[in-house]
Amino acid sequence: MSDEKKYAGYICTGCGIGERLDSSQLEMIATREGKMQSCKQHELLCSSEGVQMIRDDIANEGATHIMIAACSRRAKVEAFNFTDVAVTRANLREGVIWVRPDEPEHQETTQEMADDYIRMACAELKSMALPSPSGEQSLNKTILVVGGGITGMSAALEAAAAGYPVHIVEKQAALGGHAAEYSKAIPTRSPYKEPRDTGVAEMIASIEANDLITVHLNSTIAKTAGAPGRFSVEIATESGAINSETFGAIIQATGFKLYDPSGLKQYAYSSSPDIVTNHELEKLVKEANGGPIKRPSDGKEVKAVAFVQNVGQSSTEEDQLPYHSGIGDLVAIKQAMYFKEQNGDCDTTILFNNLRTPGAGGEDFYRAGQEKMITFSKGDVSEVIPGDSIEVKFQDLILDEETSMQADLVVLDVGMMPNSGPDPYAVPIVLDEEEQAAAEAAEDTPPPPSVSVDSILNLDYRQGTDLPHLKNGFTDSHFICFPYETRRTGIYAAGPLRRPMDMRQAQDDAAGAAMKAIQAAENAGKGMAAHPRAGDLSFPSFRMDGCTQCKRCTVECPFGAINEDEKGYPVFNESRCRRCGTCMGACPVRVISFENYSVETVNQQIKHVDVPDEFEEKPRILVLACENDAYPALDQAGMNGVEISPWARVIPVRCLGSVSLSWITDSLNSGYDGIVLMGCAKGDDYQCHFVRGSAMAHERMGKVGDTLSSLNLEPERVVVYEVAITDVERAPKLINDMAETVEKIGLSPFKF
Repeated sequence: MSDEKKYAGYICTGCGIGERLDSSQLEMIATREGKMQSCKQHELLCSSEGVQMIRDDIANEGATHIMIAACSRRAKVEAFNFTDVAVTRANLREGVIWVRPDEPEHQETTQEMADDYIRMACAELKSMALPSPSGEQSLNKTILVVGGGITGMSAALEAAAAGYPVHIVEKQAALGGHAAEYSKAIPTRSPYKEPRDTGVAEMIASIEANDLITVHLNSTIAKTAGAPGRFSVEIATESGAINSETFGAIIQATGFKLYDPSGLKQYAYSSSPDIVTNHELEKLVKEANGGPIKRPSDGKEVKAVAFVQNVGQSSTEEDQLPYHSGIGDLVAIKQAMYFKEQNGDCDTTILFNNLRTPGAGGEDFYRAGQEKMITFSKGDVSEVIPGDSIEVKFQDLILDEETSMQADLVVLDVGMMPNSGPDPYAVPIVLDEEEQAAAEAAEDTPPPPSVSVDSILNLDYRQGTDLPHLKNGFTDSHFICFPYETRRTGIYAAGPLRRPMDMRQAQDDAAGAAMKAIQAAENAGKGMAAHPRAGDLSFPSFRMDGCTQCKRCTVECPFGAINEDEKGYPVFNESRCRRCGTCMGACPVRVISFENYSVETVNQQIKHVDVPDEFEEKPRILVLACENDAYPALDQAGMNGVEISPWARVIPVRCLGSVSLSWITDSLNSGYDGIVLMGCAKGDDYQCHFVRGSAMAHERMGKVGDTLSSLNLEPERVVVYEVAITDVERAPKLINDMAETVEKIGLSPFKF
């Protein structure tokens, strides 16, 4: 096959583009200025005829680089999916004609916008190459599930049902986890009136009968090395024997621990065997084996039981949980029904201060409890006094008075705590001074943990042995935006490890994580990226002869994809990479690039915008917009007819973390009047698809003020915003605000 590059441009005149723009002028710019060797127009480029025209040119004319000027790169993705050539898109529909008024006085500036987007797309294309697989690994379909509770068993069964071999590693002597000790479970089907069977025995039987599932009991993970598609894992038994296996992807489903109420003196948990946690009650129920439930102290049948809800939860007090586990009230209703079923006319009271019954049948289950004559009393418990008859003092929140009740047994609703490994960013790591400075810039380091936590995955990663935490010890797997995803590519979290949840929710969570793990294994086998750039073959390359060994790429990579060799040079692990480009933005000497996305591909777009001189009084505003949130918001603005300043030129970037400071300085030196950077939300409730990318960009841009001062430019000329995909009105306004700022402070002096 010839290595000769042949550039071909295609301009769509459909969707109103031909009516609003001079397409002949666009074609001339593409050929004369953009140096396209051919350029064709079509009235509906995304039609079967238009797509076939492009395919014919690829097959018959040898076109290797394709420039498509039509709709947004986020539209018609399937139609313009030409995987055997390099492709770039000029956004003339959402980016130009839909954000500009269709009036004669605006025709000139609208055409100038379109002209620039043609120039930019052609310039980008000239700096691009077609990505090819790295060839680092072959397909490994085997999935590792760490944890054999409800979540882990569900994940294993789901993956096996899809035809993928699974290994379960469980540290206990049997599968089932906490659920194996439950008598019944919260109902999940209509009419939601009675507790249901846990289904644990059936799940264990299904696993034992499945040839695709291998179970390692009394086992832990001694070491996890490698990457998606080739995780090398050492499985250790309690006897010390080591079994080495290789996996395509990993699911951590290590569940939860229960909050210990011993430190809460008002509940006297340690003072009486008849004051138990909700989990301990399940053991008493199982021991009763369908007969009357008896209290531990003397084996007396329980005639009165009090459930104290929300113990040590939703609290700002030290050593208590700042969150609520969400399902404790449903558990209490289920357990109260045990007494109504097994202990006859047992006086059963649930003391709550804010009853929560989430889920489709939560309200029905609550009403079923009322029908069984369970008493629901709204009150704050102030003290539990042990004795032959336990006294429970509480503030009645309905009557607003202090009162008390007597009980044979008191059940404390204690919260769920994630069974995570140690947070790698909370454990001190010995670094030299330069590394420490970079680490402080890269991570908001929380205080060291107050208790020692055993490692679960024992990752052989520079960044630490386990999955990073988000907050409150839960694994960093953003519940709304990026479920199951963690900061370690190919390793997924499921179940109460991510947030408190019931058995049904954990099973659903397990199914999602299993599908993600399968996708990761399959993509890794093809050299493709995982979410959010699933299917992307590009990966960063390093020009080592220019590397200064500053280690910024290593430290700032959110996913642990870069280590160093013995000489301090970066060692890149392609399968761990999410292709965000944060390493590229971090590199001060610009030696990191992707075949289809680099400092140069963006720089060329910036340079090929026609920047008018000061006499034309037409400012130019550079907008670098995250492709995951900001750019879609601007597209949606176009669909909604929201106007954007004609001075703006928008370039989508993979992540704001990939933004090189050279783009900012070069733009200012070239006469741009303002620069707007739009990235995702950062912080604990981040929405950045690459976790730390947006935060890193804000860190770097904090230093731009010095650059502006050295150039005698106003600081208002460069702004960084957090933008959500829903900011359809706000995102254009931020650009328009910059246009107003430029009008106020004047054009850039670098135009003169």
